[in-house]
Amino acid sequence: MQLGEQAYQQVLAKNQLSKRKDWNETLQRVGKRISQVANKPNFNWEFKLIESPEKNAFCLPGGKVAVYTGIMPILKNEAGMAAVLGHEVAHATLRHGGQRLTANLGTQLGVLVLGQILTGKDNSNRQLILAALGIGAQVGVILPFSRSNEEEADEIGLRYMARAGYDPHEAPLLWERFGASEKGGPPAFLSTHPSSKSRQEDLEKQLSSVLPAYEKSPRYGLGATL
Repeated sequence: MQLGEQAYQQVLAKNQLSKRKDWNETLQRVGKRISQVANKPNFNWEFKLIESPEKNAFCLPGGKVAVYTGIMPILKNEAGMAAVLGHEVAHATLRHGGQRLTANLGTQLGVLVLGQILTGKDNSNRQLILAALGIGAQVGVILPFSRSNEEEADEIGLRYMARAGYDPHEAPLLWERFGASEKGGPPAFLSTHPSSKSRQEDLEKQLSSVLPAYEKSPRYGLGATL
């Protein structure tokens, strides 16, 4: 969580935050509802909107979330945003960042490097830590999790958006829109990310399992149009 905070501050320092009031207000509103159902009271949730053409978002350990403005037209409404935030928040609650950190650095080396960075005694490996947490060297580039991590985050994220009161039917529709916006790209078997089409189909199959939670929720539906 401490590394997540440090990495988050570095990303924010290198990027321009969006000043668009309506989008920022929507992000805070939807982010609050999603984080509440995630039920992680020890997380210090924070949601920022970064000005960038990148169609992406990320969540670092401890609940540090950023959304890039390039994805906003694809979201279309609050429910679309809830689908994205639910997915990113799930990465944090499932500790995918910590798993990737351990896998990338190795347990023993990781403990040594992390200890040096957290105490401020070593900055030479800081970019390695950022990469392990999923932040690329280039501005706006978010490194993918494993395919299994992405699929798990999709499933849990769908539960979060339903429990938060957003119509879960919008999640597969979001991926349909995302697929339509893509310009080529590698086939699913060559990518750690599942394809937009496969994600859409998987989420459609999972809808029946989350609809009871949605029925018991505050029922915000699609929410406001973005």
